[in-house]
Amino acid sequence: MKRGVLLLMLAVLVSVFPLFAQEEETPAQNQAIWKYFAAALAVGISCVAGGIAVGQIGSAAMGAMSENPELSGKALPYAGLAEGICLWGFLVALLILIL
Repeated sequence: MKRGVLLLMLAVLVSVFPLFAQEEETPAQNQAIWKYFAAALAVGISCVAGGIAVGQIGSAAMGAMSENPELSGKALPYAGLAEGICLWGFLVALLILIL
């Protein structure tokens, strides 16, 4: 699973570089390109990490609830914290694009 995610990220990274094979660019255009690339990486990596975390928490919560049904409400905040990782990545991307 982890190897597949890493290979997918590497394939996306390698496939992006031919997009930069254009004519001579001004420094302002070059900076704008790297801003969008950094914002995409911030959102992409944080969402992948959040998805992995929610998957781990969800499977552990289901296992705990199968043994003790009263634990159903206690697992929800942990899943929310894991989803917060995605929101932080989105906020970082907005800050990169705005500043």
